Amino acid sequence: MSEPLAERLRPNTLEDYLSQSHLVGNEGILHHHLKQGVIPSMIFWGPPGTGKTTLANIISNESGRPFFTLSAINSGVKDIREVIEKAKSKGGLFTTKNPILFIDEIHRFSKSQQDSLLQAVEKGWVTLIGATTENPSFEVIPALLSRCQVYILNSFNKAELIALLHRAMERDAILKERTIELKETEALLRLSGGDARKLLNLFELIITSFPASETVIITNELVTSRVQNKMARYDKTGEQHYDIISAFIKSIRGSDPNAAVYWLARMIEGGEDVKFIARRLLILASEDIGNANPTALVIANNTFQSVSIIGFPESRIILSQCAIYLATSPKSNSAYKAINEAQQLVKNTGDLSVPLAIRNAPTKLMKELGYGEDYKYSHNYKNNFSEQEFLPEEIKSTKLYDPGNNARENAQREFLKQRWKTKYGY
Repeated sequence: MSEPLAERLRPNTLEDYLSQSHLVGNEGILHHHLKQGVIPSMIFWGPPGTGKTTLANIISNESGRPFFTLSAINSGVKDIREVIEKAKSKGGLFTTKNPILFIDEIHRFSKSQQDSLLQAVEKGWVTLIGATTENPSFEVIPALLSRCQVYILNSFNKAELIALLHRAMERDAILKERTIELKETEALLRLSGGDARKLLNLFELIITSFPASETVIITNELVTSRVQNKMARYDKTGEQHYDIISAFIKSIRGSDPNAAVYWLARMIEGGEDVKFIARRLLILASEDIGNANPTALVIANNTFQSVSIIGFPESRIILSQCAIYLATSPKSNSAYKAINEAQQLVKNTGDLSVPLAIRNAPTKLMKELGYGEDYKYSHNYKNNFSEQEFLPEEIKSTKLYDPGNNARENAQREFLKQRWKTKYGY
C-alpha cells in the first residue's frame, strides 16, 4: 500500500515549501536563521495541515543536523530522556551543530514532561522544535516557553491550495499517470478549511474512487457526493476540530442555545480538551457580548476557573450553563471593533506624542518643561468631568468606540453624549 498523497508530496527543501512566506521567504526569519547557520529552539503554532512537521524536517536537512522526533501522544519522561541521551551522543557537546528534537503536539505534554526538556534545551544538547495547534502561552510552561521563539503558521490561502492541487497532478508519481481535469475547486477548498493535508487526502480519496483508466473531472457536485459520507467523526487532533468549534461559537453569537448545546455535546463526546472549550467561551464573552452585558465575561472567567479544577465529566454541566447564558445574552462587538480600529490607527499614524498636559512629571526638569502643567483633575469638576484633549493633536476628536444598539450601551452613548457633546459625534 502506497503512502498517502500528503506524505508523498512532502517537500524536502525550503525552496519547495509552498506556504508561510512570512517565515521562509527571502526576508523571513527562518530563511535568515538557516542562512546564518544559527537555529534557536522554537515552537511552531498553527492549525493542522499548515506544514509544521515538514518545516522542522527541512530545517534539519538544510542545516545538516541530526533529527530526532517524539510524539507527545505516546511519549513519557523516560522516552524523552532516552532521546536526549541519543541526541547528546550525536551532537551537543561534540559538535557545533546541535541535533534537532522535534516534538509534535507539544501542548499535550504534562508539566513534568516539559520540565524534563529544560536542561537539554538550556545546555544546548538539543535544539527543540515543538509543534502545537494550541496557544503556547497557555499550554507550554513559562520556563520552556522563555527558551523558545514562537512562530505562527497560517492556514493556506486559496491560491496556495490550488497550487498544491496542480503540484500533486504534475509531480506525484501515481496521479500524473491519471487523466484529471480540475474543473471546479470550491467544494474541495471549503471542505479542507485551509488544511493542506486534508485537501490532499480528499483529493486522493476522490481520484482513487474511479478506475485508473477513467478520466476524472473534478466538480463541486462530484466532490460533495463522494466525500459527504466519508468525512471523519469529530477528531480533536485535527479533522473536524476547527469546524465544530466554529459552529459552536457561531451558534452562541447567533443567540441559539439549542445549537450551542448540540455542538458542545459533539465536542464533549469527541473528548475535546475542557480548557480549550472554556477559553473560547472566555474570548466570545468579550468579543461578541462585551459591554452589552459585562457580566458575561465574569461568568465565562468563572467557568474557565471551575472547569480547570473539576474536569470532565462534571464540567459538561458548567460549560452547558455558560454556553446557554452567553447565547441568551444581548450581543455587541463594539469593544472588538474599537480595539481593531485603534490598532489600525496606530499602524497608520505611528508613535504620536502624548499631549503635554497628560504626561507624567516625576522630576523637576519634566515639570519645568510643562509636563502635566495644564492637566485638569476630573474629580475636581462637576460630575467628575472636565473636557480636555486626551488624544494626540494629529488625531484629536477621533471616535474609535461606537456603542452597540442595546440597552446598556445605549445608556453609555447617552452618557458620552452628555459629557462630550458633539466632539465625538455620539
